[in-house]
Amino acid sequence: MYWYPYDYARVLNDPKLIDDVAKAINGEYSAIQCYERLAKQAPNEEERKQILEIRDDEIRHFHVFTQMYTSLTGKQANPQWTEACPEGYLEGLHAAIQDEQRTVDFYNGVADRAGDPHIKETFRRTAADEQNHAVWFLYYLTIRLQKRSSRTNVPHI
Repeated sequence: MYWYPYDYARVLNDPKLIDDVAKAINGEYSAIQCYERLAKQAPNEEERKQILEIRDDEIRHFHVFTQMYTSLTGKQANPQWTEACPEGYLEGLHAAIQDEQRTVDFYNGVADRAGDPHIKETFRRTAADEQNHAVWFLYYLTIRLQKRSSRTNVPHI
C-alpha cells in the first residue's frame, strides 16, 4: 500500500488555501470570457487560433481548480466574473500580459505555501502555462505596435 505522508486535515483546515483556489477559479473563469472576446478581435487567423488555444488552456485550468475546490471543501465552486475585458484588441493584449504575469506570481506563491505535493505541483505547472501565455500575448502586442509604428513613421528605439 502506498503511504501518502500528508495530513489532509491540515489542507481542509487551511482557509487561505481554499480562498486561493477560489480566486484561481474566478481568474480562470474571467480569462476564458476575455480571451474568447479577444480572439474574435484578432486581425488574422494565426493570432485567433493561438488565442483560442490559450483560452482552451484556461478552460483546462478552470476544471482542474474547480475539481480541487470540490475535493477540498465538498462543495461546488461558484465562479464569478471578476475582471472586465478591455474593449480594443491592443488594450486586450496589454491587459492579458499584465493579468498573466500577476497570475504567475500568485500561483507560484500558492505553490510555495502549499504543503500538499499534488497541490504544489498543480499550481507550479499552471504558473508555467500562464507564463507561456504572457509570452504569446507580448509577441502579438509587439507585432501590432511595430506595425502601427511603421505606419506612422515613428523611428524604432
